[in-house]
Amino acid sequence: MNLSRHFPESHIALAHGNGGRLMRELIESLFAHHLKNDLLDTAVDAACLPITTGAGDIMMTTDGFTVEPLEFPGGNIGSLAVHGTINDLAVSGAIPLYLTLNAFIEEGLEVALLDRVLESMAQACRESNVSVVAGDTKVLRRGQGGGIYFATTGIGIRPSHLKLGMQQIRPGDAILLSGSVGDHGTAVLLAREQFGLSGELNSDSASVLPICQALTELAGLRFMRDPTRGGLATVAHEMANATQASVRLIETQIPVLDPVRMVCEILGYDPMYLASEGRVVAVIDPATSDTAIEKLHALGYTDAAIIGHVEVGRAQVILQTEIGGERILQELEDDPLPRIC
Repeated sequence: MNLSRHFPESHIALAHGNGGRLMRELIESLFAHHLKNDLLDTAVDAACLPITTGAGDIMMTTDGFTVEPLEFPGGNIGSLAVHGTINDLAVSGAIPLYLTLNAFIEEGLEVALLDRVLESMAQACRESNVSVVAGDTKVLRRGQGGGIYFATTGIGIRPSHLKLGMQQIRPGDAILLSGSVGDHGTAVLLAREQFGLSGELNSDSASVLPICQALTELAGLRFMRDPTRGGLATVAHEMANATQASVRLIETQIPVLDPVRMVCEILGYDPMYLASEGRVVAVIDPATSDTAIEKLHALGYTDAAIIGHVEVGRAQVILQTEIGGERILQELEDDPLPRIC
């Protein structure tokens, strides 16, 4: 087989896992090329299974989790794995019900650390009313892992009448963001105590199910996604590529916490590309957008805002800057913060 027909690189790099263009090429050129079938859609967070049930559509998602350090302000790899899995179901419009868990543990890991991680995982399950119903455990030789890796599968039920997806997006639709961007990526960076930096910023790792349930009650909801790897800019590019329309973001409307902004200014990062683990990007009919913001504010998500819109134009992401100019946000190439989720 001529591999170059499908994938331009000879070796895998860290950047192939960053959620940006290189990761998309890896998935489409190799995984989707070999594993393609009528149900496989690499553009969705959860797959709708063709199983008839009176309760609604059965939705399934799968994910893997690796973070350094394993514990960070606001969470650890255990709570992160639960939140990340149920959030992929939630933004698909489903109510999460069951999880499976695969644990890859490196030889030499402290049992006390594993105990804390699993307690955090159990607490996250209780708070979201989900159950881990099956799993598997492997122990890797010392030096062959990052302490703990988790792989999960999530099952949930989505109301049959709810139709969400990028194919529903129309020019003129409003783009909603449920809270500040880049908190998780920055919190993990600060927890590493690199570059002489430290701080008290907490990760935003949390269940987004309350946000999604509030939004799915509104007419005119088109699409939802959680901006994890690659951040807000990567979600915006996914929308632009899928719709072949322009996505315009308004810088002054995008909430960024001061610690995130300061770290980015010092180290040259862009908060638009940093991961958030407890936020939702939604596309909604502009006639419903004010009601959506009012609902989220009433639930306590006071930073929720309309941050832009979809417009007729070529597939690109435009950032309308604070000083009134425009900047084209390019697709993410290199991975600024490896092992963050």
